[in-house]
Amino acid sequence: MTTLTGTVERIVFRSDDERFVVARFRLEDVAGQRTYDDVTTLVGNLGGINPGEPLRVGGEWERHARHGPHFRVEWTEQRLPTTLQGLERFLGSGIIKGIGPGTARAVVERFGEQTIEIIEHHPERLREARIGRRAELIAEGWRSHRQIRELLIFLRGHDLPAHLAGRIRDQYGEECVSIIQRDPYRLARDVSGIGFKTADAMAVKLGLPKVSTSRFVSGLMHVLEEAAREGHVFLPKPELLTKTAALLEVSPDHLEPGLLEAARQAQVMVEDDRVYLTPLLNAERGLAKGLSRLLRSPSFLLDHQGPPVEDALTRIIAHLGMTLSEEQQNAVATALRAKVSIITGGPGTGKTTCLHALIGALEASGISYALCAPTGLAAKRIASATNRTASTIHRLLGYQPSGNEFAYNADHQLPADFVIVDEVSMLDILLANHLLKAVRSDAHLLLVGDADQLPSIGPGNILSDLLAAEGVPATILEELYRQARDSAITVAAHRIRRGQVPAPDEGRDLFLVKVESADRAREVVLRLVQERIPARFGLDPTRDVQVLSPTHRGPAGVSVLNHELQELLNPAHERNIELAFGRFRPGDKVMQVRNNYDKDVFNGDVGFVTATDRESGRLTVRFGSPGDERGVDYDDTELGDLTLAYAVSVHKAQGSEFPCVVLPMVSGHYPLLQRNLLYTALTRAKQLCVIVHDEKSLGMAVRSNRLAGRFTSLTQRLAQLDERASQSQELEILSA
Repeated sequence: MTTLTGTVERIVFRSDDERFVVARFRLEDVAGQRTYDDVTTLVGNLGGINPGEPLRVGGEWERHARHGPHFRVEWTEQRLPTTLQGLERFLGSGIIKGIGPGTARAVVERFGEQTIEIIEHHPERLREARIGRRAELIAEGWRSHRQIRELLIFLRGHDLPAHLAGRIRDQYGEECVSIIQRDPYRLARDVSGIGFKTADAMAVKLGLPKVSTSRFVSGLMHVLEEAAREGHVFLPKPELLTKTAALLEVSPDHLEPGLLEAARQAQVMVEDDRVYLTPLLNAERGLAKGLSRLLRSPSFLLDHQGPPVEDALTRIIAHLGMTLSEEQQNAVATALRAKVSIITGGPGTGKTTCLHALIGALEASGISYALCAPTGLAAKRIASATNRTASTIHRLLGYQPSGNEFAYNADHQLPADFVIVDEVSMLDILLANHLLKAVRSDAHLLLVGDADQLPSIGPGNILSDLLAAEGVPATILEELYRQARDSAITVAAHRIRRGQVPAPDEGRDLFLVKVESADRAREVVLRLVQERIPARFGLDPTRDVQVLSPTHRGPAGVSVLNHELQELLNPAHERNIELAFGRFRPGDKVMQVRNNYDKDVFNGDVGFVTATDRESGRLTVRFGSPGDERGVDYDDTELGDLTLAYAVSVHKAQGSEFPCVVLPMVSGHYPLLQRNLLYTALTRAKQLCVIVHDEKSLGMAVRSNRLAGRFTSLTQRLAQLDERASQSQELEILSA
């Protein structure tokens, strides 16, 4: 194994999970390190390193066919700089919050070789460098950095990736090492990016027994949590035991004590041989009861004192010059008649037209309503389509992050007479339960969505389950209107719904480009985005064109495409690199990946990096449409909430629309090539869609309609509640 010493010059690439890094590395002693170049390239698991950081690394030289020689790192050791210039660059690299290049220069000029000694042992003297209040920030930042360095040594000794050190320190504080040593399984529960297998390997290395109830409980919980991430509300007990036994390499029979203990701790609940995470069972029960309560309660319309809503509907339709088809009239009438109803259909079938008519009638009759959607982008989309105010469900319910609570709930319900929820296919079981709790018993609930789209990322399959329930009236819009028929994108979407492959000559707004491999697909996508689409259609490659991919991995996956598109559309240059903050550069297109109600940004919001400030450790992103933009600041602990967004997954694009979508689909994406994924991606495009595919992938996706079943029991619960209500009514009649 070869050892190199030097300083990180710049970060060339950092993967979304921050695990894989490509960095330029300036060597200290070229002659002694078997290379003639002052600067070489490091690749490998280098998460957490920053420009200006001195390192000692071990690994082997390799040669890439395209990029030439590089050094693949197997281990790293952080060092302190040995020169004043190196010390200044190290301190100003952003590695310590509160120190940027200017502050670092002032501190090093004042204290010279004693700088580290002053920061570490006499931080009160930092004010001598005339840096004002930054002195306290530097002292605190250095303490945090030192703790992370100590944590890194511990992690390296247990084969844990270095890029997780910051998250672990933020989660557990100064006692992080002792907390991990006592219960390493907490890592899997508490820290994003650490799975059960990693925590389990650490537990074994720390000498904890492989056969123990605590290990069994952790394994069972891990399998159930993984199932929830795949959309399941529960797992059948035999399947849970079998999967956990395979994970832990024990017999399924040994796991019964662990399941009993998990139930005793109220982490899981068992019902009819179905095993639920406790919050998911409570949510499904609560949702079924909430729907049943609404369906069986009288409507507010019985006591409505304003103009009859049916008359208002007729006037609104005439005023707007609308012509509703029979099925659209039925959809609106059902929403007015039934306490809970569904409108579903593909693009161009008139769902928005129905909402226009219904909302107009409600407004004319003085009836209050709330329009909402599961995500911020979906809410913006329906607000734009209806020209009405819409919000996320979280904002409608008054979500309070500090206490993880909702202002509107079962005890304090929404004042709206009519609640309309768009993009219901994206709604998971937990949020649906909170919504139903907050809807008044005399209010109406209208659910609108497209059942052919991808289901929710979270657990549950709400729209499909309710369409299968007998007691919830649903109108399925099938007719494709003339304006929609003029769009090849819309026509293709309906062909896909019927299991037909889109024709290659379907029109001006849909193009199918055939390639022979995933590498060629990547090359074509890059050229389309950078050159051909802007030249032919006048679309901005960053603002108007969105690359979607079924997967994060592979040559045509989100991670690689983001890196290469960043280099093409926002290339590295001296000023750009100097201002880089983490893996982000000024001008980068980024996406928020978690809801943040304090900042008023939501999962899926896309913005652009406008400024970085290493002195304060902040990065600014501009969100919003032209004329309605605002800047949002992030500190270095919040960068995990952002990801590059030149390319995003199809799942992340749900509820959004883009002027142009470019979609690579290659056989390497199997088994993700599903009809609903292709359909969802295609229907994100408003003006133009280009599908780059190999010989088999497009047909494979269209034919593959074997939707991965989700273990849910909402439909059965509603049927049971309906049966009990009927029996109760019969008893009341008999006893009268």
